[in-house]
Amino acid sequence: MTIARLLADYHAGRHTVRQVIAEALDAIRATEALAIWITVLNDEQLAPYLDRLEGCDPAQLPLYGIPFAIKDNIDLAGVPTTAACPAYRTVPRHSAFVVQQLIAAGAVPLGKTNLDQFATGLVGVRSPYGVCRNAFNPDYVAGGSSSGSAVAVALGQVGFALGTDTAGSGRVPAAFNNLIGVKPTRGLLSSRGVVPACRSLDSVSIFALDSGDAARVLDVVAAYDADDPYARPDQAPTLGLAGLPVTRFRFGVPAAEQLAFFGDPDYPALFQQTVVRLETLGGECVEIDFAPFIETAQLLYQGPWVAERYVAIRDFIEAQPEALRDVTREIITGGRTWLAVDAFTAQYRLQTLRRQTEAVWDQVDLILTPTTGTLPTIAAVEAQPLKINSDLGYYTNFMNLLDLCAIAVPAGFRPDGLPFGVTLFAPAFRDRDVLPLADRLHRTGGMALGTGIASPTDAPPLNVDNRHTVAVAVCGAHMSGLPLNHQLTQRRARLLCTTRTTPEYRLYALPGGPPHRPGLVRVATDGAAVDVEVWAVPADQFGSFVANIPAPLGIGRVRLADGSDVSGFLCEAVAVTEAQDITSLGSWRQFIGVY
Repeated sequence: MTIARLLADYHAGRHTVRQVIAEALDAIRATEALAIWITVLNDEQLAPYLDRLEGCDPAQLPLYGIPFAIKDNIDLAGVPTTAACPAYRTVPRHSAFVVQQLIAAGAVPLGKTNLDQFATGLVGVRSPYGVCRNAFNPDYVAGGSSSGSAVAVALGQVGFALGTDTAGSGRVPAAFNNLIGVKPTRGLLSSRGVVPACRSLDSVSIFALDSGDAARVLDVVAAYDADDPYARPDQAPTLGLAGLPVTRFRFGVPAAEQLAFFGDPDYPALFQQTVVRLETLGGECVEIDFAPFIETAQLLYQGPWVAERYVAIRDFIEAQPEALRDVTREIITGGRTWLAVDAFTAQYRLQTLRRQTEAVWDQVDLILTPTTGTLPTIAAVEAQPLKINSDLGYYTNFMNLLDLCAIAVPAGFRPDGLPFGVTLFAPAFRDRDVLPLADRLHRTGGMALGTGIASPTDAPPLNVDNRHTVAVAVCGAHMSGLPLNHQLTQRRARLLCTTRTTPEYRLYALPGGPPHRPGLVRVATDGAAVDVEVWAVPADQFGSFVANIPAPLGIGRVRLADGSDVSGFLCEAVAVTEAQDITSLGSWRQFIGVY
């Protein structure tokens, strides 16, 4: 049930949408005892979605005919939203903004999935609709709060699913069910039409079998919603170097004494194996101080942010406290005791911790951690519900407080066959930087998708997304170690490669200076190849960089030896009449004698 495979089948005429939906519904009915779904659409409810697709060209809709699941705290028009609390049940007139985008792209909603009540929990057992069990072993938790969404994808019932992730609810179930789990940058996906947990922190999340599928869905749902006061338009990141290279990146890992596995005998070795795999992909491992991340995680439930959960359903919980499960009621009503002075005190501490963690991004491009330290049984959670839930948030609770994006990635299996997963995370708006690396890491594991579908190597690799950077070729004083290189480094530009142009340029040493500058001119005949460096410049810094360029130089298109064109320094031909022709050297460094 991968999106890529389904789309290929539709385009080739091997399946129809109605056939796929019918088979998906049969699979759902066969697993009713697993408590995956709260509401499944009937034929009458599905008819408008299917009828519409019959008149559409599959090639024109990026998610044509892809069945998907919706966590039951996200609205689907005409279908009850319960947040796993029957007394809270409402029937919305309009779908959530993200659901509207998916339907417009051709996706077909099959229903609403089970969750920890009011999205409060990382375990997946806190629902009056039954305990949604792990897709690999029913004695173990599926993870929460987005338990049903994850299991539906893992079992191949749908092509992808929506969850939410305030404290880890989109990553923990992904790790426990061998899935990709995307926790986007907070606000990148609209939360309009979502029952809030902590409204200032909530993120709609995506479950998929591989990173390519997740990227397809992200491209559809990451549309800016001006009517959501917490939505943010996609933008160039402000922390770290520009982009994330395919190789030669640096990744942080917590110091050994800061890793926590809660007695799990197998996860430590699996994590170390993943570190080695990431190194083989071109990464340099850097040990970091994880203490400020840990302290931030503790703020979420041990600080006043729990008051947001109370505010979200205050009228309901005051009127019908008995409608909530005991553990859910205990957590949410705890929010009543916090004072405004506590909220400001916590905000001040959070800002200090943010500043401490920001320094890490000067050292590394991303951070790797286990998604959780262990995978507990349902019995263990029932015996210690609060402690184990807290343990599962050790690597997840800080993410939205620190404004980070994260991708949960399958990374192996314990000897008993249960999944192990890791998380790659980075500063806000680096979602599409991290996804291609998550894809490469996933592929190196050689694992089946979900509960046994073909290896991720069957799908084409996910390409690097460069929407937040501009590649710029420099051939003179802006090169590494030369006088004007600071104009790039101060803008967080990253050196991508050292290469040459195609043999259709002439190079001149222009009069004047310091600093002395070359002039690169494209010619029709008698050209040569010239050494250049290609730098990735943050898109929001490109304008100020170009504004510093004096005549007769300017930015045009430079053709590289591999045939690609990038932005680069070119010189007006009229300016080289009195310049020294140094084309035969093929390099500005050769001319100035600095290597």
